[in-house]
Amino acid sequence: MAYSPILTVHILGGSLGLLSGTAAMAFRKGSPRHVLAGRIFVVSMLTMGALAAYLAITRHQPNNIGGGILTVYLIGTAWLTARRRDGETSRFDWVALLIPLANGILSWMTGVKVLRSGHSSLDGVPVGMILFMGSVYLLAAAGDVRMLVRGGVAGAKRISRHLWRMCFGLFIAAGSFFFGGSNRPLRLLSSVGVGKYLSPALFSTTLYLILTLLPLILLIFWLVRVRFTKTYNRTGI
Repeated sequence: MAYSPILTVHILGGSLGLLSGTAAMAFRKGSPRHVLAGRIFVVSMLTMGALAAYLAITRHQPNNIGGGILTVYLIGTAWLTARRRDGETSRFDWVALLIPLANGILSWMTGVKVLRSGHSSLDGVPVGMILFMGSVYLLAAAGDVRMLVRGGVAGAKRISRHLWRMCFGLFIAAGSFFFGGSNRPLRLLSSVGVGKYLSPALFSTTLYLILTLLPLILLIFWLVRVRFTKTYNRTGI
């Protein structure tokens, strides 16, 4: 199966993002290996998200535009949170706030419109997912407003903001990879002649679901550890 150059870079970026993001979560926070894996993850995910939005626009896939924009926003603001000092903000944060706020409102308006029409999905996307993503947008916007009103975040709160945005960005990438199309992992591996040598169990929906939800499970673990222990209260990311 032939892929266009842009689609190839998009797929490679997403694949590298999955690997580096998993490595970053596994390594001790603040360690050199965590920092290196995190940098690779950020570049890979920003590339993947930006190209996802571009491909969605050129292919007239409006549902995927929001996913690409959300990924870029989450990873970008998570990276800024890690790079800044405690209690630091900028004018850019006020501009970035408009992204989740506008998309959250639009997602909820779309979801409610679908429900009122008596349908359960829009272009194959369940209305529950539309409302869920809209809620994530609004949650992110609320976090931005709280940060700006308080003049920044510090300590465990800063680390929590960094973690949840990075992990949710990884969740989006995992969901897109494992459920974006008819068995995308199998098609990708088959295109390079590897798929036929692997067990069908590796391409089951159950395994895909577990791998997709894993970033959310790890997200909960790390948030609990950061917010309810003193381990990260005085350490950097």
